[in-house]
Amino acid sequence: MSLWRKFVIFLSIMGPGIITANIDNDASGITTYSVAGARFGYGLLWTLIPTTIALVVIQGMVARMGIVTGKGLSDLIRENYGVKTTFFLMLGLLVANFGTTVANLAGWAASMEILGFSKYIMVPVGAVVIWVMVTKGSYRSVERILLIACLMYFGYVVSGFMAKPDWQLVLKDTLIPRARLEPEYIMLSIAIIGTTITPWMQFYLQSSIAEKGIKKENYAASRLDVITGCFITDIVSFFIILTCGTVLFSQGIRINEASEAAMALKPLAGDYASIIFGMSLANASLLGAIIVPLATAYYICEALGWEAGINKTFREAPQFMWIYTLIIAVGAAVVLIPGAQLVFLMVLSSVINGLLLPFVLIYAITLVNDKKLMGEYTNSKGYNYVAWGTVAVILCLTAILIVTVVAPIGSI
Repeated sequence: MSLWRKFVIFLSIMGPGIITANIDNDASGITTYSVAGARFGYGLLWTLIPTTIALVVIQGMVARMGIVTGKGLSDLIRENYGVKTTFFLMLGLLVANFGTTVANLAGWAASMEILGFSKYIMVPVGAVVIWVMVTKGSYRSVERILLIACLMYFGYVVSGFMAKPDWQLVLKDTLIPRARLEPEYIMLSIAIIGTTITPWMQFYLQSSIAEKGIKKENYAASRLDVITGCFITDIVSFFIILTCGTVLFSQGIRINEASEAAMALKPLAGDYASIIFGMSLANASLLGAIIVPLATAYYICEALGWEAGINKTFREAPQFMWIYTLIIAVGAAVVLIPGAQLVFLMVLSSVINGLLLPFVLIYAITLVNDKKLMGEYTNSKGYNYVAWGTVAVILCLTAILIVTVVAPIGSI
C-alpha cells in the first residue's frame, strides 16, 4: 500500500481518538493544569510522561474493542456482567458526568465574562447552539466541527511561547522527576492523572468508533488516530502548565480557576496572551459540554438496550436525545443559579470519577483479554503490564484522593 493511500485512509478514520483525547482537556482539566503551573512552576511537568504512556495504552485498548466488537463498552459490560452491575455503574457515572458538564458550562460562563459578555446571555446561547448541533446534525458533521474546534487548543501552545520560558529549566524538570511530599503537590499530581484518564473517555471513544463503523482492516489507522490524540492532548497540557509556571509562579500569584489564570496573564504577559488563553478556555469548555453529555447518553442507552447515536432522530432514539437534552438544560440552569454550590458539585464529581475509574478499567481489561470476544486482538503481555499497572497506581491514588478530598467536602 502506497504512503499516499495510507494517508487518505487515516484521514477517513481520523476523529474518535483525536477528539476524545483533546476534549479531555475540558474546563476542569485546564483548571488543574493552570493551578499546577501557578503553584509549583515546572515541578509537575514530569508527571505528563507516565500519564501519556498510560493514556495511549488504555485508549488503544478501548479503541480496539470498539473496532473488533462493533459495540460500546457499556453494551459489553451489560452482556458480560449483567444488568444490575451495569445499572449501578451507569448511575454513578451519570452523577459524575453531570458535575463535569456543570464544570464545563461554568468554564464557558467565566471565559465569556473575561471577554466582556454576560453569562446570563452566553450560557443559554451556548447551550442552545450545542444542542442544535448534536440533535439536528449527523455524526459526520458533528465530528468535522469538533475536529476543527480542536485546532483552537493550540492557542495554549502560542501562549506558552509568548510567556518566554527558560527552556533549559523546562527540559530538566520534564525529564528529571523531583517529587515532593507536600500534601498540595501530591493532590495536584493525583488531579493531573485523574483529569487525563477519565471514565467517560473510555465509553465515548468506544461508542464513537462503533457508530463510525471502523473495520478491523483499518485498525492501524485508528490506532494512529488514538496515539496522535493522546500526544496532542498532553502537549497542550504541557504548555498550560508551562505558561502558568513561567508567568504566575515567578510572581507568586496563586489561582483557583483557569479563568483567574487568563486574567492574571494580562498585566504580566500582555493582552494577546490573556485573550488567547481565555478564548482557548471558552473553546475547551464548550467542547467538553458537548462530549461529556454525549458520552453519558451513549452509555446509558447502550446499557439499557435503547437506540443510541447522533445519526438517529428524536423519533428513532428518543431516550438518547432526551438524556442529552436534559443534561445540557439542567446543567445550564444550575450554572445560572446565583450562589449555587458549584465547587461542591465539581469536587463530588471528581471523587465519584476517581472511585469508578478503577472498576471501569478492570472491566475493560478483562473484556479485551476475552479470546471469545476479541479473538487474536487480545492484549499483548506488554499492554497488560501497563494496563494493570495503571489500575494499581490509580487505586493507590484514589485512596489518597478520598482521604484528602472527602474530609474537606463537609466544609464547602
